[in-house]
Amino acid sequence: MQISFNMDKKLILLVIMVSVITILITAYLSFNYAEQILTDSASNQLLGESSTRGNAVKLLFESRIEQNKILTNDPMIKILVTELDNTSEHEFDKIRDSKRRDFLTQVQAFQTLVGFSIGFEDVKIIGSTGKVFFSLGKLTDNSFLQDPLFQKGLQKSIIDFEPSPTGKKMIIVSPIFAVDSKKNDEPIGVIISRMRTESLDNILTDKSGLGDTGEVYIVNERFLMLSESRFINNAIFKQKVDTVPVQKCFREGKDFAGIYKDYREVDIHGSSYCAKDLGFVLLAEIDEAETIQPILVLQDRIFQTGLMITAAMIVVAFIISKTISRPLIKLKNAANQVSNGDFKVRTNITTKDEIGELSQAFDLMTEKLQKSLIEIKEKEDVIKQQEDILLQFSDYSEKYCVCMVDIMNSTKITYQLSESQTSEFYKIFLNSIAEIVRNFGGIVVKNIGDALLFYFPVINLEEELTLKKCLDCCLTLCESHDDIIKKLEEQKLPIFDYRISSTFGIVRIAKTSISSVNDIFGSTVNRCAKINRLAPANRLILGEEFYDAAKNFDDYIFKKIADSTVPGSDYSGYLVTRKNIV
Repeated sequence: MQISFNMDKKLILLVIMVSVITILITAYLSFNYAEQILTDSASNQLLGESSTRGNAVKLLFESRIEQNKILTNDPMIKILVTELDNTSEHEFDKIRDSKRRDFLTQVQAFQTLVGFSIGFEDVKIIGSTGKVFFSLGKLTDNSFLQDPLFQKGLQKSIIDFEPSPTGKKMIIVSPIFAVDSKKNDEPIGVIISRMRTESLDNILTDKSGLGDTGEVYIVNERFLMLSESRFINNAIFKQKVDTVPVQKCFREGKDFAGIYKDYREVDIHGSSYCAKDLGFVLLAEIDEAETIQPILVLQDRIFQTGLMITAAMIVVAFIISKTISRPLIKLKNAANQVSNGDFKVRTNITTKDEIGELSQAFDLMTEKLQKSLIEIKEKEDVIKQQEDILLQFSDYSEKYCVCMVDIMNSTKITYQLSESQTSEFYKIFLNSIAEIVRNFGGIVVKNIGDALLFYFPVINLEEELTLKKCLDCCLTLCESHDDIIKKLEEQKLPIFDYRISSTFGIVRIAKTSISSVNDIFGSTVNRCAKINRLAPANRLILGEEFYDAAKNFDDYIFKKIADSTVPGSDYSGYLVTRKNIV
């Protein structure tokens, strides 16, 4: 009996040791795996945030530069700047005052076209010598020769920021080149525009998916924070951020992801998006303590549960020593499955003893770990959905002048040409037409085979001006036929004629967030294509709606084409010429 008691005592002690060791090993392995999973999840989440938002900020900056170039490429702006650059010193003030209205007209047109949508507030047009030719805002200095933004703007387009009472303003600087400038020509001036930053702030201040300590902000080349901090008030242009990812970006041009100390000297998980060419780095960060908080809570609960179970087992171990082995083995096997990454395992031990309590605690632990993994996957799906939103189209209608230029008999002309000759043939045609369209402020949508589709957006207050601009553009295309033929002959390519058509009315707009050019479709576009084949060679034909809107213009002659009704409809066409041209 004594031997049996000693054996039971040893067995009890062995069972207790095995149970405690099993709990400790399971907890240790579970903590390690869970911590690694949460760390990887936080890193992937921050990498997704930095990539998504960094690309959005970069796209915003590039679009602002392209929108500012609308002013720098304006032919009238170029002419005015060239004229003032060549004005003598004693006549400068007088001529500048006389040209202010011309500058203001072009700037107001730009503001009407895109300025209100991008928060446009101020613009300064400066000559190559630093003299201010035009400014919407109040001037404190008429010379910008020593201004760093002016000096950088002579080299290339840049984006910078400056403090303001409301936080900051975005500054876009772009060089102006002469109308007839060539590659490597020196700029004749600089345009400096100031805009509000609501669009940028909306990208950075969204805290969704960042928990209680996460934040996204940008830093410039001077290592200064350009957006609000979640932890420090009035941090813009005041808080220095000399951290590892900022150094990596501006010294090596590389992104960085990992654990490091942020500008508060707090350990964080972070990921960066480096845009050194645009002068900024975007950082997405979250405190390390927050990422491992679920593990610490789980650790405390498991250790408390383990201590309670161990204490209870010591009291009742002698009574249940004969029946404890089997549940322990089952629990140990489940623990091994968890250590191998299988968090779906459940022991399902229902005995009313300490082993049953231990198994319930173990099942609760694995259930919580499994839920944590599901939540992490759901967050990743949300991030993916946010990326997909950038690719969705929005659909709306506007009133446009729609134009089409189509080569006559192109299939027959290009039949005998080689692949390289055909490419050069279409290149000369399309580039020549597109350049003239852009000079008149038109927007090229796409080329359809041997045709080019473009349009002029019509603003209600400037409908007459837009119609005349469209007419002048299309008539200039007619008059440019000889110039295009000359280019073809220089390349020993066959010559051709083309037809131009234009309609006016409501079009449907397809707009995507990844493209700055809208696609158009609808009956107005279809009618433009249908009447195009009615036009004579190198002539312009208008649709009936366009004719009704423009027939009272004094500078043009309109003539209805005999037998011009399109088969299947009562739509007519009208030939257009200038009054001063036979």
